[in-house]
Amino acid sequence: MKIIFTCGGTAGHISPALALARLFQTRRPDSQILFVGAAGESMESRLVPKEGFPLERVEVSSFYRKLNWEGLRHNAKALADVARSRVQADRILDDFQPDLVVGTGGYASYPVTRQAARRGIPTAIHESNAVPGLTTRRLAKYVDRVMLGLPGDLSHYPHPERVVVTGTPVRPDFFAHTRQEARAQLGFSDDKPLVLASWGSLGAEVMNRQMVDFLALCIQAGCPFRVIHGSGERYFDDVLEGLERQDIHLSAHPELEVRPYLYDMPLVMAAADLVLCRAGASTLSELSALGKPAVLIPSPNVTGDHQTKNAQAAAEKGGAVLLPEARCTPQGLFDTVTALLADPPRRREMGAAIAALAPADAHERIYQTLMDLL
Repeated sequence: MKIIFTCGGTAGHISPALALARLFQTRRPDSQILFVGAAGESMESRLVPKEGFPLERVEVSSFYRKLNWEGLRHNAKALADVARSRVQADRILDDFQPDLVVGTGGYASYPVTRQAARRGIPTAIHESNAVPGLTTRRLAKYVDRVMLGLPGDLSHYPHPERVVVTGTPVRPDFFAHTRQEARAQLGFSDDKPLVLASWGSLGAEVMNRQMVDFLALCIQAGCPFRVIHGSGERYFDDVLEGLERQDIHLSAHPELEVRPYLYDMPLVMAAADLVLCRAGASTLSELSALGKPAVLIPSPNVTGDHQTKNAQAAAEKGGAVLLPEARCTPQGLFDTVTALLADPPRRREMGAAIAALAPADAHERIYQTLMDLL
């Protein structure tokens, strides 16, 4: 069996595809798997080869909404990329001859999925968020199945009879460690709680600025808990420079760690007692899979404000604290974290509630849905 997974842009699009690829390798050892992502220095160009899968590229660009000179010039290139990507997608399909094509989001998933549908190759897309993105909305007219991570408004989809709620798959390595095993592997020899802070695979400028002051408050309080903060590569130097301006050097505070990217996210999340993060659907699926209580600060800069809707679903169930970015301050965040860490029974209740948020058998539902197409 030959399967193409096509995705790109953020880890939220790429991680579900990687989880599904591993699942098919386990269930169908004869599977041949190819990933297709965006050309250039994309997130998938780092994550996919690191997982050992081959990766092909297509030229894709976003469209700017501002119609100034820069926007018009960019959109002209984007239109040219549409034509190029169609040719590239046809070449990939000719060479690989897939039995199935699965898109999991990002502009890169459009060309190959659309061209495969034109050829009558079985196709499916997975939408993790409560509100579908542009690529999902465009492809939903053509594909054989639309798989949803969360129940949503079916009016977004022109063929609701093709829509199934499956949940969002989580990579198997998220289940590889207990909390104590993960802490030991990270080298922790004390009982201080661990707070994991991560603001999406690309980082977030506002939250990274706040984390500088949050870490300073931790130091002022005597580092009552550990922090591992994933800044995103583009903001890593900014965070270190912000700390240096406050005469803070992390080498003097081993409880506090800042990394440009958390390649061992499954290990760190398993060890964490509380997670501070955005509210992307893949992140929520990982929190749900591990039953981790969280403080969710949704990104206000996403299509349809879908992260707020994701976070509301978790908060209404009691699995998370929802803190809008506009109302978040370093002191307020520090006080929220301190209060939650001082209340283990509440965190246990939150963990149980978020664990019930998503289908526990997302892998099985998706696998059966895709096998039915074949």
